Amino acid sequence: MFSKFAGNTLNLAYSHAPLPDLTLILDPEEPSGTVSSELIEHGNPIPAVPGAIGMYGLSVGISHVGSTLPNPVYALLSGLNAATVGIIALAAVNLAGRAVTDSLTRTLVFLGGALGMLYTALWYYPVIMVGAGLTTMIWDLRWPHAVARCFIHLWNKVRSNGEPNVIDVENGHDSWPTTSTCVVNSLDKPLPTPPHNSASSSITETEDLYLHPRAAPVPLSRFAVMPTASYPPTDTTPPSATTTNKTPPSASTFPALLSLKLGSTILILFALSFLAIILCRSLLPAPSLPRPFSLFSSLYLAGTIIFGGGPVVIPLLREYIVAPGWVSPRDFLLGLAIIQSFPGPNFNFAVYLGALAARGTACPAFAGALVAFVAIFAPGVVIVLGFLGVWAKLQGRAWFGGVLRGVNAAAVGLVFTAVYKLWEIGLVGDGGAGGAAGGGGGGMPLGGDPWLVAVTAGAFVGGKWFRVSAPVAILCGGVAGVGRWAVFEK
Repeated sequence: MFSKFAGNTLNLAYSHAPLPDLTLILDPEEPSGTVSSELIEHGNPIPAVPGAIGMYGLSVGISHVGSTLPNPVYALLSGLNAATVGIIALAAVNLAGRAVTDSLTRTLVFLGGALGMLYTALWYYPVIMVGAGLTTMIWDLRWPHAVARCFIHLWNKVRSNGEPNVIDVENGHDSWPTTSTCVVNSLDKPLPTPPHNSASSSITETEDLYLHPRAAPVPLSRFAVMPTASYPPTDTTPPSATTTNKTPPSASTFPALLSLKLGSTILILFALSFLAIILCRSLLPAPSLPRPFSLFSSLYLAGTIIFGGGPVVIPLLREYIVAPGWVSPRDFLLGLAIIQSFPGPNFNFAVYLGALAARGTACPAFAGALVAFVAIFAPGVVIVLGFLGVWAKLQGRAWFGGVLRGVNAAAVGLVFTAVYKLWEIGLVGDGGAGGAAGGGGGGMPLGGDPWLVAVTAGAFVGGKWFRVSAPVAILCGGVAGVGRWAVFEK
């Protein structure tokens, strides 16, 4: 609880255990206890409570801070962000190595990352996930292969029908096939009736072949697939092996923690609530909606559609919390930098934003933080509970496994999107010294300061080859940011 810093995705960068996501559940060799424990762990908000309390305390402190901060603070925050980008990039690389199983998933990881960089919207990420899942499902069910075989068969049939007949006396072709053409071109066709030639009484070679047919040689391709077993077949299998019914692990071995009916009901009600919130946001003007409802709906939708961990949700939070003016860009970046050194998942960032978004309204800050906590974690808890009831029916379905394979690949691609989005806003400042730019603390790309680029690369290399933990890497990044200010700007 207190040892996991910078979110689950970042900790995976330093983990050597099997990938604890949907692909782990697909392995039929995994014991059912391991599967259920993974499901419960990733839908359990209890470990996030200490970090959530800390982020709420931070929001209270930030609300009493002036519009500007000392330059060393901006330098510290920029260093923290630079190191965070480096270890998120490392997490994305490690996750990609585990999610990529073939050329198709490799392509989906690339497309998920590229498409996520081009646009940001609540509806856009689900489209990417669904498209990837349907793609792998169709591919794994081999529907494209069947269509391709049909076209190849039709093409071969058209080509074979268009070839000239070997025997065509009226058009001036050979009046009788030779031995070679008879063997090669007429293996599957009966020999035609020989022409009657009264001028010659001698028996030619081809006529002798017709009168005394010989077995045609079997082509190598046909010979290769001929069965080689003797007849009658001999059964060398021990009797005990034939009588024992060995049942592989299946859906029936999965513990029925919830009934199928209850699990289906939970998922249906959740889907209805999701659609209801979308309709309310679409039909009602935003200014007429109460701030608590707008905050809850934004975080509820974000928690529903986001796969791949906390870093993926950060661009959406910036779009739907900062853009309406609920939280200033500077406060957003301050919380983003500090949460990396807090225990618990990055979803706790929503608690910080909820408390700040409640300022200036009738809703107290504590209530805003609580609404944000429930909204961001409730979708994961409900979905996990629902799947515990229906998983026994879906576990052995090939189409469902294909869907999860594509969703996982696209989710990894969106982690690369998060790396790019955070890189673009990681340089914090007030437009003055400290290596920062961007008036009002809006954030600028880390590439504007070569020192921070080196910090990002150092965090990546340290975690990749020197086993530097995420908290240590983030701490070193903050120290490097302050050191840069002390050397060049003081």
